Amino acid sequence: MKIPLSYNLKNLWTRRLTTILTVGGMALVVFVFSAMLMLAEGLKKTLVETGTPDNVVLIRKGSDAEVQSGVERLQASKLETQSEVSIGTTGRPMFAKEVVVVISLPKRGTDKLSNIVIRGTGESSMALREQMKIVEGRLPRPGSSEIMAGASIARRFTGGGIGETLHFGMRDWTVVGIFDAGNTGFSSEIWGDADQLMQAFRRRAYSSVIFRIKDPSVFQAYKQRIESDPRLTVEAMKETVYYAKQSEMMAKFLRILGISLTIIFSLGAVIGAMITMYAAVANRVSEIGTLRALGFRRRNILAAFLIESLLLGFFGGVIGLFIASFLQFFTVSTMNFQTFSELAFSFNLTPGLALQALGFALFMGFAGGLLPAIRASRMNIVDALREA
Repeated sequence: MKIPLSYNLKNLWTRRLTTILTVGGMALVVFVFSAMLMLAEGLKKTLVETGTPDNVVLIRKGSDAEVQSGVERLQASKLETQSEVSIGTTGRPMFAKEVVVVISLPKRGTDKLSNIVIRGTGESSMALREQMKIVEGRLPRPGSSEIMAGASIARRFTGGGIGETLHFGMRDWTVVGIFDAGNTGFSSEIWGDADQLMQAFRRRAYSSVIFRIKDPSVFQAYKQRIESDPRLTVEAMKETVYYAKQSEMMAKFLRILGISLTIIFSLGAVIGAMITMYAAVANRVSEIGTLRALGFRRRNILAAFLIESLLLGFFGGVIGLFIASFLQFFTVSTMNFQTFSELAFSFNLTPGLALQALGFALFMGFAGGLLPAIRASRMNIVDALREA
């Protein structure tokens, strides 16, 4: 014989003030927990989606990012002639030699400086990033001091809009186009001609080379052959793998920070749930005695109080997740620890993350209700009825 669920719901409604306060506390903890995980997931998603599965990135061995890398011109020319490089519709290799530089620009409406990525590109750079499209203006002319800015840069940085001028590398650069790269890191970059940028920044080597591999199944063989060539001193990675590595450090930091804050807040929520359930036990001594006299066993009483506590956690989890889901409409920016440049991205709520948040909420409910439930189940029938 089991105690019906309606009994638990009725008791929660009877104590609705304490129920609302306890659920509210748990919802706040779940909101913080979800927000930090969504932040880490959004950062990872943005950087991973920046890459294309069939693209291969080559950087200097020992480098963690393009900004630290250097690929000599002779090495780049040799890599361009490899048989694994796909040929585009124009009859030319889908191969781009790129240079990456980090500069500081002021944000709109404030004098605060922030680092952004300047990417010197080649003829095939845009074709290799199919997620990119020009939304305003046109492409920069090769060999000129013209640049195009990502949508995030145009919106948030002074001088990044169409027709505006930026000064860096001892030159003035005119923004002639705005491009949208969707939810990727490219939207937080400025692109220009690689040769012109190399001259402006006195660079003798490219930062990286990227190409579309003709047959993805031969990548491992290609990687082994290229990396074992002592003349090249480069490391080959799938573009998706490269950008996934870029997100690891920052995403790990955000997860650790989120879990640390959540543990601190959750202690208060668990204590609140425990106080609520102890009060419920104290106020329902006669009910407990009556239930025992009617034939309900100790385990039925234990289960009933645990279910009430789990319901508190469940309701708190659902409300916290519901509020956290609205964070997906906001865009935030942070520093990429690998390039020390600013990266704009959005919160991202996934089904797996939602399950983690609900599971954590149920755990708080269980932890807060276990001791009061044990106390209720151990009450003596005679003592409980005598007190009634």
